[in-house]
Amino acid sequence: MFGDEAVDWALIEAHWTDLLRTAISIRENRMSSVTLLRRLGNHSRKNRLYRAFRELGRAIRTITLLHLSEPQLREQITQVTNRNEAFHGFADWLMFGGKLIGHNDPDYQEKVIKFNELLANCVMYSTALDITDAANDIAAEGHPVDLDDLATVSPYITHTVRRFGNWTLNLTPPDDTPNTRLDLEPRVLFAAALA
Repeated sequence: MFGDEAVDWALIEAHWTDLLRTAISIRENRMSSVTLLRRLGNHSRKNRLYRAFRELGRAIRTITLLHLSEPQLREQITQVTNRNEAFHGFADWLMFGGKLIGHNDPDYQEKVIKFNELLANCVMYSTALDITDAANDIAAEGHPVDLDDLATVSPYITHTVRRFGNWTLNLTPPDDTPNTRLDLEPRVLFAAALA
């Protein structure tokens, strides 16, 4: 913020129109982000647009770091980061054929990543349905179900998944709609507290 390394606001102001034009071109699919990165990727100090983007990025980073001093925002960022890291770890665990994608073709890479995320979401959905059924069964038997205990159960369970087992793709809809509702009445949730 201060001294020789301060953000060059004058450079950002001078090239603001170019920055906006570039952003709109990307948003409107008139220029791909790959093309822009290729043009700016040489880190040329003479490239004025590169320097303006760099200064804008430094300003945004500084503002973000100043906001990180707020405890609530730091806690929220940590929670979201942990959740994302857990998902990516689960998706990496499910990845067939190793973590490396063997082709340089961007379309092929995109298909592999999308398939892997689709597979991870399907497995998580199935696990969440199993957890819901188990909690509903416990509640139906009249046993208390503590929400704090339930909140610690993760859909990223790996020991029940046969990762390289037989995969059968059945596209016919199930006869019964899966039970996605967690029917825990207050009398069941707080039975231990009332006793």
